Amino acid sequence: MITAQSQSLYPHPGKPSPRPESSWPHPPWEHADEEELLDWRICDLGVKIADSPLEASIRRLYAELTDRGLSFLPRCYLTLEWLCPDRVPVIGIPFWLAHPRLTELEKKMMLEAEGADEQERMRLLRHEAGHAYNYAYRLYRRTRWRELFGPISAPYDPEEYPLRPYSRKYVIHLKDNYAQAHPDEDFAETFAVWLTPGLDWRRRYQGWPALRKLEYVDSLMKRLAGRPPCVTGGELLSPVNRVRSTLRRYYARRKKELRQLIPEVYDRILSSLFSSQPEPGAMSAAEFIRRHRRELVNTVARLALVRKYMVADVLSLLLARARRLNLYLKGSGERALLELGIVVASLVLQERYILSKTAARVHRR
Repeated sequence: MITAQSQSLYPHPGKPSPRPESSWPHPPWEHADEEELLDWRICDLGVKIADSPLEASIRRLYAELTDRGLSFLPRCYLTLEWLCPDRVPVIGIPFWLAHPRLTELEKKMMLEAEGADEQERMRLLRHEAGHAYNYAYRLYRRTRWRELFGPISAPYDPEEYPLRPYSRKYVIHLKDNYAQAHPDEDFAETFAVWLTPGLDWRRRYQGWPALRKLEYVDSLMKRLAGRPPCVTGGELLSPVNRVRSTLRRYYARRKKELRQLIPEVYDRILSSLFSSQPEPGAMSAAEFIRRHRRELVNTVARLALVRKYMVADVLSLLLARARRLNLYLKGSGERALLELGIVVASLVLQERYILSKTAARVHRR
């Protein structure tokens, strides 16, 4: 329960004002090279929200809530990704945002660090605050809430949902039209838009069916002003001080999750490009890929505006699958190279998109 893990939560009672950036803690791994840093266990990093770059953002969120007359200020803790545990009114923030060195590593390993930018971080905090309010006051039980947003018991998969980019039934806050993912997300996104300072949401969503949801949130929050929450406890999901995995295993696991279905996809692509019935003297597909590896890495990285290591990773997987399938070059080598280059570029861009979705994925239920 939260009360048993209070050392993980921010803010702490009686916490002094934050120190200036120049006096932030400087851990021993701060200037370690990448290989050395990757061998650190996450629980041993010693990162905390207090005295970190996150503290000012959280205080800004609290000021926004207070300005709206709301007294409940969701407590925050460091975990593995952006999240709000199921029915627990707290905000989980990725640990790698608590120190610039870890943020740099996240960008290197996963291409981006969601929330590293201050504006994006505030959007995410407002969104998670919406979940926290929903759970703290059990708003999802209200009849009108269910009429506007739907049942919270609806099936939920943050990676698979019918995307209607032109629908005006939902507000637009986070990328990928995330309000459409689930009723819980719809409310959190609506709350975040309502909370955003300086946004004239009545004018922005005039004529949209989504305006009814915003007006409901506005009315509901006015009624909740000054009221204590119904729920204050619950179990934290993966508090960082309990995660014994090394950074190396952590990133290996995240990348492996992305590639669990890749072999099947790669096999179909390779079988369309190459032949399992070799012509006399035909070069193996694996050898063909190996010979053109450097050229493909340089060209695809330059034209697709991606990192070379991403292209190299995709080519390594293709080469391994081509060898396992025992495929051979068919027809013109020039045409095969052109088609292979197009395929590699497509796969790399797809992987980059999946990586960004995974970084954005939020465990909420």
